Amino acid sequence: MPSHALRLMVAPATGPLAEALANIPTALGISRDFPADAMAEATAAASHPDLPTLDTTDVPYVTIDPEGSMDLDQALHLERSGDGYRVRYAITDVPSFVKPGGALDAEARKRGQTIYSPDGPIPLHPLILSNGATSLLPNQIRSAFVWDFVLDAAANVTSTSVTRARVKSTAKLNYVGVQKAIDDGTADASLALLKEIGLKRIDLEIARGAASLTLPDTEVNQLGDGTAQVSYELVRRQPQPVEEWNAQLSLMTGMAAADLMIKAKVGILRTMPAPEQGAVDRFRNQTIALGRPWPQAQEYGDYLRGLDTTDPKQLAIMHAAGALFRGAGYTAFDGSVPVGLVQAAVGASYSHTTAPLRRLVDRFVLVVCEAISAGTEIPAWARDALPELPGLMAHSSAITGQFEHRAIDAVEAALLSTHVGETFDATVISLTKTGGSIQLTEPAVTAHCNGALTDGAVIRAKLDQADIASGTTLFELA
Repeated sequence: MPSHALRLMVAPATGPLAEALANIPTALGISRDFPADAMAEATAAASHPDLPTLDTTDVPYVTIDPEGSMDLDQALHLERSGDGYRVRYAITDVPSFVKPGGALDAEARKRGQTIYSPDGPIPLHPLILSNGATSLLPNQIRSAFVWDFVLDAAANVTSTSVTRARVKSTAKLNYVGVQKAIDDGTADASLALLKEIGLKRIDLEIARGAASLTLPDTEVNQLGDGTAQVSYELVRRQPQPVEEWNAQLSLMTGMAAADLMIKAKVGILRTMPAPEQGAVDRFRNQTIALGRPWPQAQEYGDYLRGLDTTDPKQLAIMHAAGALFRGAGYTAFDGSVPVGLVQAAVGASYSHTTAPLRRLVDRFVLVVCEAISAGTEIPAWARDALPELPGLMAHSSAITGQFEHRAIDAVEAALLSTHVGETFDATVISLTKTGGSIQLTEPAVTAHCNGALTDGAVIRAKLDQADIASGTTLFELA
């Protein structure tokens, strides 16, 4: 097969793939459209934003997101402070646009999070808000929760505050452009510090035994303007280093939010238990079988960080490590702090805080943390919602997982539907009773393959079936 990614041209509203994608929301009970009363509330809120008195629009914030993103949750500004740093991280003020107990609030609780589909996102909030009035678009005055951190020379947080304030982003940047600017030395002083602080925060992450499951991103890209024909392509993308440096600021903010709420004995955390010993032992044996043993004295996060996922066997090891990252959920508390509040992969207590446009729980965390930081009463609507949020988010995550799985399956089947009977290069990434899961070299498809397979082996696989309606793609060992 050719080495480039396969592309499929389809009319946007017709054909088997368009029909398959359109059927997924219906099958899962999801609506793209918002109820009329929720839309009315969103439109009214967008027309009359509630701007705070505190004005920090003199701070030259910038946003950094994937190319083409419009739902911009976070903006940042970094500077030196003595022998350390000052980090200001502005998170858009979604709570001021959503009336507690209103129709938009009810719809957001029903949805839980934004779902990103190949044929367009199904947003948590109407686009008039998420891509407009609440998005931290450049040269627009917005209300935000400004997290103000002072860091020491090693990038440890020495003080934290969060205040509602007016902000103005000066530039809408993307990861590729920022990475290039940092690499070639043309980045301004604030952006240049992103690498310096990010690397120091990664060192702190390693020291606390944290781990991340960093697999290449498999993305479905839609090309064209959608007016005639649409081109879908499936590509495998290695994250840019700047994405990890930026993620470290989000993690730092989530950890600070958790600390505030734990000290106040009220809030909601993102939790995940440490892996069970049986899972650890099985994974260690897999690393031996795949030729890159995990040393007994090495933290598993440090081991995973050293894997090269462009190598087939090490990619298989990274997929096998998924068994160590299970049981994530949310824990709400009020009045006393339960045990087991650590997020094992983060290596610390942690809360989802920095994506209120895309995730329901963050809206409540921001309001709770701002009140705690200011020493004021937590609004009753936010505090009363805490016990309900873990269930809402669990349901939403389950639906989102099903949606994404079905959508990618449909696109994969469509991309391969005209290639039944052909053979592809692939890597075995996990085993099952009848064969295993394989990842094609090109295009970036993961599918089941029947046959006597070996974990981590590079094979030739023959495409036996590619059914778009069911999203079934099946290979046989060639």
